[in-house]
Amino acid sequence: MNAFFQNFNVAACPAMPRTNTKSSRCRRAGWLLIAALGSAQLLGAWTTHAAAVSAMDSWPQWRGPLNTGVAPAANPPVTWSETNNVKWKVTIPGEGSATPIIWGNQIFIQTAIPTGKKVENPAPKPEAPPAATNAPSVATNTPTTNSPPRVGGRGTMGLTSGQPDEYYQFVLLCLDRQTGKVRWQQIARVEVPHEGHHPTDSNFAGPSPVTDGQHVFAYFGSRGLYCYDLNGQLQWSRDFGKMRIAMGFGEGSSPALYQDTLVINWDNEGGSFIIALDKKTGQTLWKQPREEKTSWATPLIVEHNGISQVITAATGKIRSYDLVTGKLIWECAGLTRNVIPSPVADHGLVYCMSGYSGNALLAIRLGRAGDLTGTDAIAWSCKKSTPYVPSPLLAGGKLYFLSNNKGSLSCFNAADGKPFYTDELLPEIPDVFASPVGAAGRIYLPGRNGVTVVLKQSEKPEKLAVNRLDDKFDASPAAVGGELFLRGKSHLYCLAEK
Repeated sequence: MNAFFQNFNVAACPAMPRTNTKSSRCRRAGWLLIAALGSAQLLGAWTTHAAAVSAMDSWPQWRGPLNTGVAPAANPPVTWSETNNVKWKVTIPGEGSATPIIWGNQIFIQTAIPTGKKVENPAPKPEAPPAATNAPSVATNTPTTNSPPRVGGRGTMGLTSGQPDEYYQFVLLCLDRQTGKVRWQQIARVEVPHEGHHPTDSNFAGPSPVTDGQHVFAYFGSRGLYCYDLNGQLQWSRDFGKMRIAMGFGEGSSPALYQDTLVINWDNEGGSFIIALDKKTGQTLWKQPREEKTSWATPLIVEHNGISQVITAATGKIRSYDLVTGKLIWECAGLTRNVIPSPVADHGLVYCMSGYSGNALLAIRLGRAGDLTGTDAIAWSCKKSTPYVPSPLLAGGKLYFLSNNKGSLSCFNAADGKPFYTDELLPEIPDVFASPVGAAGRIYLPGRNGVTVVLKQSEKPEKLAVNRLDDKFDASPAAVGGELFLRGKSHLYCLAEK
């Protein structure tokens, strides 16, 4: 059970009618489902009975309805191939590793599409990135086209593909879940990216959107944040400036949503901050500077002892901010450089990890304040075999995580840190960027080579299937109902039993 609801009491739910109508049974089932699963993010972002049930049967954010990588109501297929259990397969134009977001019969996916139009008169390189703006722009369906600023296009290690000289369309696609056909698309912005990215390990559309069931929030990092209704009409947008990303590995942190608040973490090499916005208007609620360099982890919002808090994982420190005021609640050092995995939380513990230039995993007790470094607030820790890019999976009281970017899986007891198994080699997926997903007592692990390994969720590694498709997978999967959605380099697959 998530930290928010570890003390949840079914008796605290509003009284339900004692009729036996279908609608009353559905509402009662919705409350019982919430009580059983106890998701802070679920009731935080989706507050009505019907919407809560829909959230559990959807994939509203990049790590699913519980923010743990688990799809509690899903039962996707175990086996598939290009000729078996593929409900549909569609080409996604452009590039991106954003996870598909599913609500009802709609799929939302972000992509960056090259236009073929080259720069004619490049703008001179500015001395510093533009400052963030605080006022939301006027709602309009006309995409903005910016002249290309020149801001350090080769990153700090010279690993990028060079300074971009081509205009890209930054697009939110809405697909029909049953057919994969495009229902609508919106071009959020047309722009020459201000810096390049590593040609094989990143792209211009890494962050994933998030939805509350009424609106979808498409975040393109340096290309802005856009709020659309589910019919594709733009409600508001924000521009926060231009990031300078270390080592040219692209932008990747996604928005976090809780009730009426959106949170963006803006860690980069040129002035980091965290900002909270009113989801209805885009107006700034609070903004705090951060003494951090580039990180890619998505913030985690949990509620503990009646306090909603935003937890961020980064190189300098893990930090928790009060969601209402932005005030720092606690902080803790101990991770390595270049933090990418996003935190997960359950039973009053939050788990943060990193795996570049060393290994670190900290299980931190919620409910504390101040500097927690080296204190008994650290319930347990691990300095071996933690992930660099993939985020962990927290399922059934077990914490699953990969070693670095390899197909080498560990499973720990989330409560006390006891290892059930460590470094279980999965030779079929030698390289992994996607985060594992849990559904129906199984673990789904897509590799960059197009192979997905399916394991049983258990204290001993048990391989159930090895499935291969004609694409390569960096994006994390999504599971809803009887379907698994895999976004590849070129295609989006919907996999279902036939």
